Amino acid sequence: MKQAAILLALVFQVLCVCAQDSIAYRGLTIRHGDLLFVGAQSENLSGAINRVTQRTNNTSFDHIGLIEIAHGQPYILHASSKKGSVKEPLDSLIKIDHEATRLFAIYRIDSIYQNAIPKAIETAHQLLGKPYNWSYTLNDSSYYCSDFVERAFRHIRLFKLEPMTFKDPKTGDFDEFWINFYANQGREIPEGELGCNPNGMAASPHIYHVGSFHVL
Repeated sequence: MKQAAILLALVFQVLCVCAQDSIAYRGLTIRHGDLLFVGAQSENLSGAINRVTQRTNNTSFDHIGLIEIAHGQPYILHASSKKGSVKEPLDSLIKIDHEATRLFAIYRIDSIYQNAIPKAIETAHQLLGKPYNWSYTLNDSSYYCSDFVERAFRHIRLFKLEPMTFKDPKTGDFDEFWINFYANQGREIPEGELGCNPNGMAASPHIYHVGSFHVL
């Protein structure tokens, strides 16, 4: 009887932990360590990112963040162009006023990599407080969104750094937005330098799509 009671107590503890690591959110069950991708717009920086990185017609993203569930509440750890590297309630990102309806997609890391999530969350916390990286060239003093998430999981090499391109695949020429963007910074376009982007990360074979929702 004593052994049975101990076993039941252990099962209860496991169930409590699992319950704390998942939550119902906008019709989906999201988990601690899930990834949130934000749908791209057609214009401005969002459109420019998508034009040179989109891989399929089904994925069109301009932002990514790492979900943390703490005390039964969902938070997002991410590098925001407006706030820098921050942890904030997920609702504060979802409810930002947008010019048009935005798509939000939840992706989950394959089960064989789930044990890497605690370390990824810990690493992400260590990155908080740094400014946004407007150069999109890798450094240790500022981060952009996909760079932030890639670093969080770098200890297991979940995502690959790849040569970046700023050329429109339809023309083979540099996208006009990026020509002006880097000219205003007094920089050369970092064509071919290693980096990452939301569309490339969404195509990773180590994660899968859980579900999506739209917010106006």
